[in-house]
Amino acid sequence: MLYYLLYQIIFQQYSGRSESYFIRGLNVIQYVTFRTGVAAVTALLISLLLGNKVIRKLADLKFGQEIREEGPASHQAKRGTPTMGGVLIIGSVIISTLLWARLDSLYLWIALVATTGFAAIGFADDYIKIVKKRSLGLTGRQKLAGQLIVAVAVWFVLWQWGNYPWNLSIPFFKSTAEPNGITYIFPWMYLIFMALFLLFSSNAVNLTDGLDGLAISVTFIAMSALTALTYLASDARWAERLDITHNPAGAELTIFCGAMVGASLGFLWYNSPPADVFMGDVGSLAIGGALGTVAVLTKQEFLLPFIGGVFILEALSVMLQVSVFQITKRGGNPGRRVFKMTPLHHHFELSGWKEPKIVFRFVIVAILFALLSLSTLKLR
Repeated sequence: MLYYLLYQIIFQQYSGRSESYFIRGLNVIQYVTFRTGVAAVTALLISLLLGNKVIRKLADLKFGQEIREEGPASHQAKRGTPTMGGVLIIGSVIISTLLWARLDSLYLWIALVATTGFAAIGFADDYIKIVKKRSLGLTGRQKLAGQLIVAVAVWFVLWQWGNYPWNLSIPFFKSTAEPNGITYIFPWMYLIFMALFLLFSSNAVNLTDGLDGLAISVTFIAMSALTALTYLASDARWAERLDITHNPAGAELTIFCGAMVGASLGFLWYNSPPADVFMGDVGSLAIGGALGTVAVLTKQEFLLPFIGGVFILEALSVMLQVSVFQITKRGGNPGRRVFKMTPLHHHFELSGWKEPKIVFRFVIVAILFALLSLSTLKLR
């Protein structure tokens, strides 16, 4: 909205007739890099200014966190902490994006609507937990069904109107960046891949959200890297120089990613240990859905494991634990466990690590993964 007001209306109509440095300076708003920066700052300020009000409202509504009985005993002290704080993250991102992005971008609207869709699933899950006073909300099948609907909707819009390149862009192999190259697959095959990818990315963030400040810190780092990659993929000069799939339709996604970076930093102010508020599934599912959707739109699906490596490790730890337990559970014998408890951060908790130490060390690992993702741009 501010893009149209400040640039298309004020600057374009009055810059030639005015000597005002302010009006002539509005020319900078046309640049994606500038609008990404101010979108991040705007989302940060919205989060900081509204954070206390949102937390008080959640407390007044008695939206307190329910804690699993089988979880670490130290977490029982967190029972009743306001949850569903993800509404602050998503609200800040949407407001900031609408203020600074060009609203004629189909990819931008796909990202906004998909994120909102995943947030709605998380909201329903959180609400059921609170109303029924239990640690489990929606059933696993209900969650997966909702996420699958959102994933299919993203694919359908891209298939009908997105002019989407149906190739798999694989890191380290520049020949795979060609839209109709050797990794081209049919749209219906891409649907299967896209659905599984979005389900995995959404749930991976959800599994990581178990310690104060952990999920949102890793989100800040991963989204920062994804913001840079999104901008490079949308710029013809950089895409050609780095041999990545050029997607000019994704330029405005950079503003969305920047807003997510700012909102994450703002929410971390209140979620840092000891947390004043938890993001809940409304936040974690939405963040995971946003990461996955942007990766799909910018052809970075196979780079997301590098960008969000901590999320992937957390999800894989659960999958490995369950698989080994089921395989070894035979003849009445109890199944074997690879970890003391999953997701992975709980294993380190039960190994004697203090919560802040786990968070900081996971953040260090997340930074290394983000740097690795950026380094792949020159390894092709």
